[in-house]
Amino acid sequence: MPLVRILRYRTTWLFFRNPCLVMKVSSRQFRKFLAAIGTDALFLGLFTTPILWRPIMLWIRKACSRRKPRRFGKTFIPERLWRTVQFYRVVDLKPASQWFTSQEADSVSVACNEWRNSSLTADVPFFLVCIASNSHATIRHLKDWEACQGDGLKVLFGFYDPCHLPNNPGWPLRNFLALICSRWNLKTVHFLCYRENRGFADLGLSLVGEAVITIPQGWGDVHCVPNPVGWELNKGRHMSRVINLAKSMDPAMLAISAADLNLKLMRWRALPSLNLDKLSSTKCLLLGAGTLGCQVARMLMAWGVRKITLLDNGRVAMSNPLRQSLYTLDNCLNGGDFKAMAAVKSLKQIFPAVEAEGVVMAIPMPGHPVSSQEEESMLEDCRRLHELVDSHDAVFLLTDTRESRWLPALLCANANKITITAALGFDSFLVMRHGPGPLNSTKTDDLNAEPGNALSADIDGLALADNGGKRLGCYFCNDVVAPTDSTANRTLDQQCTVTRPGVAPIASSLAAELFVDILHHPIGIFAEGEIANSTNCDSSDQPLGILPHQIRGSLHQFSQMTLVGHASNSCTACCSTVVTEYRKRGKEFLLQAINHPTYLEDLTGLTELMKSASSFNLDWDNEIDPDDDDDYLEL
Repeated sequence: MPLVRILRYRTTWLFFRNPCLVMKVSSRQFRKFLAAIGTDALFLGLFTTPILWRPIMLWIRKACSRRKPRRFGKTFIPERLWRTVQFYRVVDLKPASQWFTSQEADSVSVACNEWRNSSLTADVPFFLVCIASNSHATIRHLKDWEACQGDGLKVLFGFYDPCHLPNNPGWPLRNFLALICSRWNLKTVHFLCYRENRGFADLGLSLVGEAVITIPQGWGDVHCVPNPVGWELNKGRHMSRVINLAKSMDPAMLAISAADLNLKLMRWRALPSLNLDKLSSTKCLLLGAGTLGCQVARMLMAWGVRKITLLDNGRVAMSNPLRQSLYTLDNCLNGGDFKAMAAVKSLKQIFPAVEAEGVVMAIPMPGHPVSSQEEESMLEDCRRLHELVDSHDAVFLLTDTRESRWLPALLCANANKITITAALGFDSFLVMRHGPGPLNSTKTDDLNAEPGNALSADIDGLALADNGGKRLGCYFCNDVVAPTDSTANRTLDQQCTVTRPGVAPIASSLAAELFVDILHHPIGIFAEGEIANSTNCDSSDQPLGILPHQIRGSLHQFSQMTLVGHASNSCTACCSTVVTEYRKRGKEFLLQAINHPTYLEDLTGLTELMKSASSFNLDWDNEIDPDDDDDYLEL
């Protein structure tokens, strides 16, 4: 909208809203108006404070006659407009600290602060300031005007002044004087423009002045009284418009807006199908708050995930902060903070809007038998882990040992949860997604309840459907032995995970990207595994590219490959035999699997497989065929 039109609308709104004084000003006529008074004067008069009428009045004196209407272009301005604009005149305006005596100033400051701090009067913007002969000041309501007369009281009409100019009152004064004139028919009024500094009365900024009011002709008619300045129709009533600035001032809201900006730009420019609502509402459970857990949590927050739970029972050691990005040296002091709780605190400091929760507990593991006194505690941990998996949408297996991944892998296969595993070697890594569980039903006996009281897992829209291919395997599907204690009979240095520093960030980033790909795939965890550069993959149909099953990489050769591994019928974690046994026997099954290392091998048939492999003999044929000098094997 051109500047002339904006100024024209502003001026006609300010001066000519009275239905008795309606006038139409064209753009050409308004340009003449600007030429007459100047743009600087117009801006001072209209936008700094409406009390600066002097530049506009000078022009009105030239354009208007007191006896007859004057012509402005093709428009006649009635005499009543002039009388309406100049119905008062401000004289003797000075700072309040100069107008009051020192004792009166102190008393007025105290009274004003009490008035502002009281819940009964804080929102009353117009009031009376009464000063007795002994310099004691009180603040009273306008309705007490008659009661304040006499007894030598000095009475000032006070109002909250939003203006900051040192020599000009704010716009509420015009409304206040119009009220005083119509209500009490006063010709001279002393007023106080009350201003504050840092929430307290400041008489150095406040102004005291005298207004001489001239009652214009026609104010006796209610239809000719000018409209108040600063008020517009709001919901059908003349009331102030309120703007909530919390979003533009609250640091947490600013952080949320800035964090989502990159994702919104990504969706706008490259990925229109990016579902930010699904990302922000997905609940992620991270098992392990070490090197992998810290990096994955950061990557998930960068993708817009806002609900993260970290589970770990370890404490922050002195060697951790260099490799684990959520910890500092302060977390290592006094024995070290629990990793899960320290990581949650760090996440909230990075992004206050994240809904992070820390859980301190150990994961029961096969090959780590427990005594009869510890069975209840171990079963309680199993029940608690069951509930955590059940209440989350995606689970990340980020622990250090193989056996610590067994129970979570079993629970995820039982509940058909999105499951991502990341494992590290010295210069190699594995990132893979687990396939869906072997059984369609997700009903499982509660570990603490009688048979029949079950927990049902929420698959969150991932329909159980046969995709026409084989089920993808889990982390344990390629093993021919059951998970057992991998730290036994090892020295302390052998128990520590030793990796090149760059391996964990690479694996963590791939784990987060794989998770986002699964969320945006039409059939989620039921999607077939795709291989890079394969002619059979449907990557062109997916905006985020292929959805692999396994990603194996090596920093030694700076190489990476995608593989597909199908589920094994003898898997110790996700085969139908193990899941069915877990659903039938519950805690008895877990006790037997944890306390007896060979139980899972016997249950899944791995024991028979190893026996048959041991009995498989190779016989060498020592006879030499004259026609063929090459040796060969005879089975």
